[in-house]
Parts: sequence; C-alpha cells; structure tokens
Amino acid sequence: MYAAGGVWYVYLCYGMHEMLNLVVGPRDFPAAVLIRGVEGASGPGRVTKALGIDRRLNAARAAPASGLWLEDRGGRVPRRRVRATPRIGVDYAGPVWAQKPWRFTFDLRERPTRPVAPRPRKSHPAPRRA
Repeated sequence: MYAAGGVWYVYLCYGMHEMLNLVVGPRDFPAAVLIRGVEGASGPGRVTKALGIDRRLNAARAAPASGLWLEDRGGRVPRRRVRATPRIGVDYAGPVWAQKPWRFTFDLRERPTRPVAPRPRKSHPAPRRA
C-alpha cells in the first residue's frame, strides 16, 4: 500500500479472503481503494474469488501485462446515483473514523451511460486465473 499509485495491493483477511485494492497515493503514503464489487460479484472476498485473484498479483502494475487493469470506455455514472455512506467493518477505528462517508456506491438499477461512439477495444492478454 505504500507504493506509488497504479499498482495492486492484495492481502489476506481473516486468513481466508483475498482483498483487492488499487494503490492511489504517492510513494510512502498509505492510500488505496478496496474493490468491493464488480458485475456478478458483491463483496471484496467474492470479487477476488470470482476473478481468480490471489496475492501473486500484489505489487503488480494495474496494466494489461499483469492481466488486470482499468479502462476508461467513456461510461458515466450520473452524480445523483452516487451514494457516500459510512464505512463497513471498521468500528475498531472509533466512532469518528468509522462514520466517515468514505464508502461510495452507485445504484445498479441504472447502468452507466455509454458514449455515442465507443472507442474500439484493443487486444490484450487474457486475464490471469489462479
């Protein structure tokens, strides 16, 4: 998590669930975003299981060469659909920090809008499976 942004941080939680995070801060500053859901899997442990992710991905660049990357396809989530809610499972941090609205979700009933002319997809290596 202390790496420069743009790499994956994967750790084992409770000795059973792999957690996938994207490091977003500058080097030596602990800042990462926990990936809590993707289409077809809700919950961070289910995400890694569905995608076949384990700690071998830790510290890999979020780039096609790693098998897992992000793409901007021009989709937009309307601001009215984004919700900021209190964090989950961090009561140990105390009431002030646990109640920070640092968990962001969006309503899945309305899909992100698509651009009028989507960019052509590039050919990338197949995602790595465990």
